[in-house]
Amino acid sequence: MPGRRHRGAGVSTPPGAGTPPSHVVVVGASAAGLSVCEGLRRLDYRGRLTLIGDEPHVPYDRPPLSKQLLAGAWEPERLHLRDQRILDELDLDLRLGARATGLDTTGRQVELADGERVGYDQLVIATGTRARRLPGTEGISGVHVLRTLDDALALRDNLRGKPRLVVVGGGFVGAEAAAVARELGCDVTLVTDTAMPLADVLGPELGAMLTAVHTEHGVRVQAGVRVDRITSEDGRVTGVRLADGRTLTADAVLVGIGAVPNTEWLAGSGVPVDNGVLCDTTLSAGDGVWAAGDIASWPAPDGQRWRIEHRTNAAEQGLLVARNILAGPGAASAFTTVPYVWSDQYDLKIQIYGRPRGADHIRLVEGDVAGRKLVALYGKDGAVCAAVGVNMIRAARTHRAQVAAAAPWEPGTEAARESLVTTGGAR
Repeated sequence: MPGRRHRGAGVSTPPGAGTPPSHVVVVGASAAGLSVCEGLRRLDYRGRLTLIGDEPHVPYDRPPLSKQLLAGAWEPERLHLRDQRILDELDLDLRLGARATGLDTTGRQVELADGERVGYDQLVIATGTRARRLPGTEGISGVHVLRTLDDALALRDNLRGKPRLVVVGGGFVGAEAAAVARELGCDVTLVTDTAMPLADVLGPELGAMLTAVHTEHGVRVQAGVRVDRITSEDGRVTGVRLADGRTLTADAVLVGIGAVPNTEWLAGSGVPVDNGVLCDTTLSAGDGVWAAGDIASWPAPDGQRWRIEHRTNAAEQGLLVARNILAGPGAASAFTTVPYVWSDQYDLKIQIYGRPRGADHIRLVEGDVAGRKLVALYGKDGAVCAAVGVNMIRAARTHRAQVAAAAPWEPGTEAARESLVTTGGAR
């Protein structure tokens, strides 16, 4: 592996006030974990820096897994976040294929699956999430999830045979994979328990638009119905049994029903967990422990706890944690962000700034739904909470400032040609 390798248990001693830590350990060779490492080096941290990842791959980008990689347009090497030269320059003790199984916060040690104990002064938890699976599907050939590079490659290989694919879940992963599969010539059915794909996030108007787009491309959308179980024969998937009694025949199934934070290895450590690692506003989870990326749950300005599974959030949090580690006691900064995510489905490019889920109003401010080119603002509790763009990249970006400022929701003032749509509660 690139970088130095330090063996032995070795218990590290916490640095004193104002003293840089001698050893920072980052668990999770993810976008967030790599961002921490790069941030520390940019800030001239010269101590030992260990990056531990349970996958055998160097840090890679996850959004293309359900897009370019699945489609076969990109090969795995193109997903690498940094090339080997840059990784070498970071002077990392890089441990790939090394799974963390325990944490001793008193002795400041991370325990690995092979029994090794790695001491630290400061620890960053960036272990992210894993795909949620349907109970009883383990070991059934042809049933896929899509979270890791290996997941995506296995599904891509399956899709080359143009199977009858049933996608369970109408979120971003499911909708994107369904679009790719159709473009590869597969027979595709998408099942979601929501009224329409992504309607729970974007509201009924844009949910209906996306449903129409998928239907036009040949996807059979089964909405508002739950899955009872996956059927199989001789260890191979044969179909998807729905709660209403119907069975959809399938040669392959993709389960895209969300993700579960990887916190099990923290049991007994004293690090607080509840749907992620519970942090304060600075992303600190206790003495010498920080969290970044999909696994971090922190109190946001709206009074709720946020845990965001978006690529840009991972990078932003990683950089802030790097700064806060070196800032010293009492000097750490609070994390603030405007969540951002994008999705490619056929010829649609969808951008989301903020958190549209839970909005009680949607206003179209540019374009129109019929033309599938638009920008919409989302309002909640009297303030702008999100902006969504479809095929209007630059125009959507101009509304980011309103989201960041939680600008007052004032119907009829933003644009002369706006139309107001009251959703009655777009979930």
